[in-house]
Amino acid sequence: MTSHDGALAAIDESLNRGGDADEVLREVVAVLHHEYSWVGISFVEEGELVLGPAKGTQTAEPIAIPISYENQVVAELGIVAGELDPEDHAFLERVALLISPYCLVGWDTGGEAWSP
Repeated sequence: MTSHDGALAAIDESLNRGGDADEVLREVVAVLHHEYSWVGISFVEEGELVLGPAKGTQTAEPIAIPISYENQVVAELGIVAGELDPEDHAFLERVALLISPYCLVGWDTGGEAWSP
């Protein structure tokens, strides 16, 4: 058992419960905020990062974890914390993978209906 198992279980629960992408991502940010002093998700919009849901006080430059979907960076998970150890990095990369389908702001679906 790792120190992030509870957070990962809460994130899995949010993802399994579903809902619209904004709601799910706000819940994920809230869960992560229990572990880190600031958490934010920025979306790639027209080549620029635009901050979406965030929680906490950003007291330093966030550590950026890319969020990719189909090998394309679609967002970035930002974390402000002390030092991140390898377990933290592995946990945050796992979270980025899990939430990637919910981060498709402006994703061109070619007219097809989309759901995560």
